[in-house]
Amino acid sequence: MDKNKKKTLTISSNLKKKIDTSFISTSGKKSFSVEKKRPFRSNKSFNKTFTAPNAKINPDNKKKNFARKFIEQQATKDFIVKDNKPAGKSKLKLKGPVDKRDFKLTVSRALNVEEIEIKQRSLASVKRARLKEKKKPDGEEKKEFKKVIKEVKIPEQITIQELSNRMAEKSSEIIKFLFNMKVVATINHNIDKDTAEYIVKEFGHKPILEEKPALENIKSQKEFTGEVKTRPPVVTIMGHVDHGKTSLLDALRNANVVSGEHGGITQHIGAYQVKAHENRLITFIDTPGHAAFTEMRARGSKITDVVVLVVAADDGIKPQTVEAIKHAKAANVPIIVAINKCDLPEKNIGKIKNEMMQYELIAEDLSGDTLFVEVSALKKINLDKLKESILLQSEILDLKASYTDMARGVVIESKIDKGKGPVSTILISNGKLNKGDYFICGDTWGKIRAMINYEGKMVDEALPSMPVEILGMNSSAYAGAEFIVTKDENEAKELTEFRKNNTSQNNVLAKDKTTLFENTNEKEELNIIIKSDVQGSSEALKMAITKIEHKEVEAKIILSDIGMINESDVSLAKASNAVLIGFNVKPNREAKKLAEEQKVDIKYFNIIYEAIDHVEKCLSGLLEPDIKETVLGSAEIQKIFKVSSAGKIAGSKVISGEIKSKSKARIIRDGAVVYNGEILSIFREKNQVKEVGTGLECGISIKDFIDFKEKDVIESYLSEEVKRSI
Repeated sequence: MDKNKKKTLTISSNLKKKIDTSFISTSGKKSFSVEKKRPFRSNKSFNKTFTAPNAKINPDNKKKNFARKFIEQQATKDFIVKDNKPAGKSKLKLKGPVDKRDFKLTVSRALNVEEIEIKQRSLASVKRARLKEKKKPDGEEKKEFKKVIKEVKIPEQITIQELSNRMAEKSSEIIKFLFNMKVVATINHNIDKDTAEYIVKEFGHKPILEEKPALENIKSQKEFTGEVKTRPPVVTIMGHVDHGKTSLLDALRNANVVSGEHGGITQHIGAYQVKAHENRLITFIDTPGHAAFTEMRARGSKITDVVVLVVAADDGIKPQTVEAIKHAKAANVPIIVAINKCDLPEKNIGKIKNEMMQYELIAEDLSGDTLFVEVSALKKINLDKLKESILLQSEILDLKASYTDMARGVVIESKIDKGKGPVSTILISNGKLNKGDYFICGDTWGKIRAMINYEGKMVDEALPSMPVEILGMNSSAYAGAEFIVTKDENEAKELTEFRKNNTSQNNVLAKDKTTLFENTNEKEELNIIIKSDVQGSSEALKMAITKIEHKEVEAKIILSDIGMINESDVSLAKASNAVLIGFNVKPNREAKKLAEEQKVDIKYFNIIYEAIDHVEKCLSGLLEPDIKETVLGSAEIQKIFKVSSAGKIAGSKVISGEIKSKSKARIIRDGAVVYNGEILSIFREKNQVKEVGTGLECGISIKDFIDFKEKDVIESYLSEEVKRSI
C-alpha cells in the first residue's frame, strides 16, 4: 500500500460534501495532527497536537483549517443551544449537565456520521414545531368565543350609537347592515323602535320595548272620577278671509279686536268666553282665514265641539270655506252655518244654501239637519239666535267634564313675553287647574306661577272649557301640545325626559325614505331665519315658505322661533348668509347695533302674505337669468388680408341684415360654430365704420381670432339677460 496515497472520507450522504484528507500523511504508526483554536477562551491562538508514532504534519494550513472547522462544528453544535431570551446579546447554554469531555474532539467523534445525523434538526421539523406552538399556546388549545346574548331595551327612538352600545356591537356593523337594506345612515341618526327591534333580533339579541310612564299611557279621561258637570261648549269660528269672522266675534263679546289686527287679517288664534242667556258660558276660538294658516284651522277643529262656518252673503263659498268644511268633517264636529252680511242688498241666501248642498250641508228648510243662521256683525242682527243655536247643539252633544280631577288640556297659542317669559294660552278640556300645580306641556314642564283669564284678570283656578294664559314654563311650548298636570315635580321631570328621548322628529330613518344617493339634483338654497311674536304665526309662516317649490331653488329655514330678535339671531344670519325675517317683532338694542355693524338686513312684516312675497323675490334673485339673443345679420368671407397694424382681416360680403361693430359674433364653418367672440372693427374702403348693410363688402376684424377661412360665415348678434321669477 502506498503510504502517500491520498485518502478521502465521506461524512454523510445527505451533506453531499467530501473532505479532502490529502493533507494527512502517515508513516509507521498511524498519527493525525489537527490544529485547534479556541478563541472563546483566549485571544491567543495555540496549537494542540495529538501525536501518534511515525506521524507527520502536512504544511498545507488552508486545507487543514477548513477540515478542522467543519469537523469541529459538526461534532459540537448539537451540544450547545441558544438561551430563549429577547434579542440582544445572545448567550450560549449547554444542554443538560456539563462535561468537559463532551467538547473534546476525537477522531471517533469526528467520523461518527450517524451521531451527527441524528442530532441535526431539519428545517421542516422546526416549522412543524412552530405551527404546533401557535395552535397550542402555553400548551393549551384556544378556547372558542361564545357570543353573549343581551337583553336590549328599545325606546320609541334611539340613535345608532346608543343601540350599538346597548348591544355591545360595533356601530360600523349596524351601519353596514342598514346599508345592505338600502338605508344610508351615520351613528348620530335616529331609528324608530320597529327598525331597532329588527336590528337587535338580526344580531342575535333579545329586544325589550321600554314601557311608557303610567301617566303617558293615559290618552284621554273618558271615565271621570271626580265631580262631573255639564261644561260650556267650545266653538271655533272658521271661514274664508275677510268674511267677517273676527267682526262677528267682536259683536258677540262687545269688543273691537279686528281694529288691532294688521291689514284686518287675524294672524293668530284668539280664545274668549261669552255669556248667553241664563248666564250660560260659550267658549269661542277665532282662527285666521288666510291660506297660510291651514294648520291653525286644523288644530282649531280638533279642540272644538261645534264649528261656526262664516260665509259672506255677497261672496258665497270660497277656497278657505271648503277647506274649513273638510277640517270639520275630518274631526267629526257638527257645523252651524252663519251667513254674515245679510243686511247687504246684494245678498244671495238661496245661492249659498244650494252651494252648501254639494258638501252635504243641507238647511232645515230644505229638509236637512244643518242649522243656518242669517246674521250681521256690523248691525248686530240675530246674534242671540246664533247663541241659542250653539247651546241647542251643545245640549244634543251632552258635553260633560270633571271639575275635581287633575287638569288636562291643549295649548292654543304660545309666545315669549319680554317681562313674563314663556306664556301659553291653555284650553282646559277636563279637570281643575290650580295655581302652584306642576305640569308637563309637550316636551317642557313647569309650575303654575300665575293664570290670566280672557278678560286679563288674575285667577287662582281654571275650570273645563276655560281658556287661560299660564306663566311658569321652563321654555315655550308648541301650539297644539297636550297639557297634563302631574302629582309633583319629579313626575313632571321624568315624563318630560321620556318625551324628549322618544318624540324627536329629526333624522328618523324609514325604509321608504329617499337615500342620500338619490339626491343628485342639487338646488340653490336660500337660508331663512324667522322670529315671530307667537308660535302659531311662526308655524304658519314656516309652512307657507316650505310650500314654495321650484326645480332650481328652494327655501331652507334654519331657525324658526318666537320672541324678540337678539344678537345670536343676527350672528347666525351673518354666518349663514340668511334672510332674517321679523314677524310682528323688533330687534333689541344690542341686536340692532350688531346688525348695523355686520351689515345684516332685517326685514319686518306684520302681514303674512307680504312676508311670503319677499321670500319669493329673494328666491327669484337666485335664479339664473335667461339669455335673449337678437341676430343682426351675417356676412360671408371671400378673401383674407393680412395687415401689419390690425393682423388678419376677413374680406367679407354682407348677405343678410347688417354687421355692427362691437357686437357679438360667431364664426360658422360647415354649419358648426367654431368660435364665439366680438367684432373688433369694420373697415369700408380703408375707413373704419360702425355698421355695414346688406350687399356691401367690408373687412371684419374679430377679437382674439385670426384663423379665418374662405366661405366662413360671420354672424353678428346682440344678447341680453332677462330676469326670471318664481
